[in-house]
Amino acid sequence: MSEPSRSDTPLKATFKVKLNGETVSVATVGQAYRFITRLSAVEWMEFRSLHNDAVTSLRSAAENAMLTAQATNALRALFARASLLS
Repeated sequence: MSEPSRSDTPLKATFKVKLNGETVSVATVGQAYRFITRLSAVEWMEFRSLHNDAVTSLRSAAENAMLTAQATNALRALFARASLLS
């Protein structure tokens, strides 16, 4: 099993996310996985279902690059709902 946080597989889109007043670019499966898993579960509680979908999709995309479209869509839904997109 491939470690999702180390994946260099590119997403289908690059996300520019605002966090604590700074803009962060998220372009690969690994960057996205680290970004959404380094925050505590409490911070994602309101978006728990979308967060779980995104984590699961990223894990799958780390194993199979053909699943990056699904992972990108799951991230887009999570980031948009959480109002994180720049």
